[in-house]
Amino acid sequence: MEFTLEFDGNEADRNLLDFYDAAQAFGGFQRSLALTTHLVVNGEIITQAPALKNAVILVRPPENGSWKTIAVVAGTVLLSGGVASKDSVLGHLLTSAYDYVISESLGFHVDFDKSLGQQIEEHRAVSDEVPRELDQGKFEALIEKVEPAIRELHRPISHSGTAATAILGESQSGIIIRKTGPTLDRNTFEYIDVTNLSSDQKTYTGKVSSYNSNTYKGRIYIEDEGRPVPFTLAEVSRDARAVSKIVGSLSANALDRFDQNAEIRFSALRYESKNGRLKGFLILRVF
Repeated sequence: MEFTLEFDGNEADRNLLDFYDAAQAFGGFQRSLALTTHLVVNGEIITQAPALKNAVILVRPPENGSWKTIAVVAGTVLLSGGVASKDSVLGHLLTSAYDYVISESLGFHVDFDKSLGQQIEEHRAVSDEVPRELDQGKFEALIEKVEPAIRELHRPISHSGTAATAILGESQSGIIIRKTGPTLDRNTFEYIDVTNLSSDQKTYTGKVSSYNSNTYKGRIYIEDEGRPVPFTLAEVSRDARAVSKIVGSLSANALDRFDQNAEIRFSALRYESKNGRLKGFLILRVF
């Protein structure tokens, strides 16, 4: 499969980018794609791009007259000349997976159950090549790992200003045919780069959609936001009672997303972007 990162505006329109910023952006492109590919192919999360297994990411030469780079994702079975059944099945998932990871990292909610989750189940129904470990929790853990790489994608926009925007997408011969994630600009950079913690705690109601007992992190659906919001249990709230309520909400929500018994009340501080957009909660108490 082929993916393209393309910069536009400012000096990029004259086929120029700051050299250092371009290198950092393309490194972020490779890393975010490698970590997503590894999860889709192997069902595991890695933290370093060189640890990618059962696939490789190749790069095509830059094209004249544009500032974009083209990455080709190939399974190792393709490179060895073998039968590519597994690569083709998982390839169909990769674009949706990459879109989910980029979008969620930049604060654009994608309904997992109606998009990527549904595709995973459809492919599982006809093939046993889809890793059993693929679920929403794994992808949410991946989002945390790729955040620095996605921040680096913005370098020509955020630092030197040699580009104004950038787009990512599945492509054919360098032409993007399916965009992945939103257009990158100063607003998306400020969202991922700046995180402020509010000083006043407020009370909220929501349903837990995911939770990791090792990291005390998860996501909780807030009706007013219309999306699941990341949360971290503060150390003062990591007691058996609070964790039991979190897990109980998750269980009830998993069985029936419309079950009102899945709701919990909690008080929290807000993690916010530079422009005040909610990025997450630091939960201080679960009622």
